[in-house]
Amino acid sequence: MTTDTVTIGDVEITRIQEYAGPSLAVPAKLFPDSDLSYWHDNADWLSPDFFDAGTGTLRSVLHSWLIRSQGRLILLDTGAGNDKERPYASVYGHHRTGYLENLAAVGVAPDDIDVVVNTHLHVDHVGWNTRLDGRSWVPTFPNAEYLMTSEDFEFWNPLLHPREPGDGNQNVYEDSVAPVHEAGLVHLWSGRHRLDDDLVLEATPGHTPGSAILRIESRGQGALFVGDILHSPVQVAAPDVNSCYCEDPVQARAQRRRLLGEASERNLLVFPGHFGGPSACRVAADANAFVITDWADLARI
Repeated sequence: MTTDTVTIGDVEITRIQEYAGPSLAVPAKLFPDSDLSYWHDNADWLSPDFFDAGTGTLRSVLHSWLIRSQGRLILLDTGAGNDKERPYASVYGHHRTGYLENLAAVGVAPDDIDVVVNTHLHVDHVGWNTRLDGRSWVPTFPNAEYLMTSEDFEFWNPLLHPREPGDGNQNVYEDSVAPVHEAGLVHLWSGRHRLDDDLVLEATPGHTPGSAILRIESRGQGALFVGDILHSPVQVAAPDVNSCYCEDPVQARAQRRRLLGEASERNLLVFPGHFGGPSACRVAADANAFVITDWADLARI
């Protein structure tokens, strides 16, 4: 297990790994509008951190970002979780990972977390919101305020928006969202929400109706935590490429281009939700797209 830390001004950021390794996912499924030849033509830098050129499959990476800011511990996104029943997303079902042990390795217990931020409510971003206690799902971080956008909270509620048969998010609201809401721990927000002097959440709908990013501005340095606006470095070079899970494809492309443009202009460190390798990068504009110019000083995973 590798845990690494970088700082942005006064803010300390530690990667908490849940899983990193091979998957069965292929570019044609996850990124159906990508140029499939691009993956193999660029295997010299995509493989092995992001793409296995030998098998033609994508690498799977799940982690959280533990943020220490102004005396509080903030956990950004919570992965897939353990023991979850995922009939239509079996890759995330019945996990038994050492996620909490990895958190403990950096001196943090579940009771220590002050804030949990879910950038959106997909299956692989909310799983550790809860843990199984006997036959019940209970909050993993009982002293935390859980921040979710109102838009995603409503959109993923199956009583308000029934899901199509075979939907990969089946059971997610019931086992990873509703229990923390029923415990009185959820704070719903919309538009913008400031956590402290250095951290602010901003709604960026597209990937989901309530997708959000976290901005850090501290002592003249900045970063963007963009969740699943970026799944793969290929989307930096080809920002119009969406994942198959983007609910509003047009809006998702616009948000990606806007944020990459800002990161380029302002030299912001970009933290996507699922990048392997050093996990975070800086970008620069390149004609009608962008290029990665540098990687964060984090070990490769």
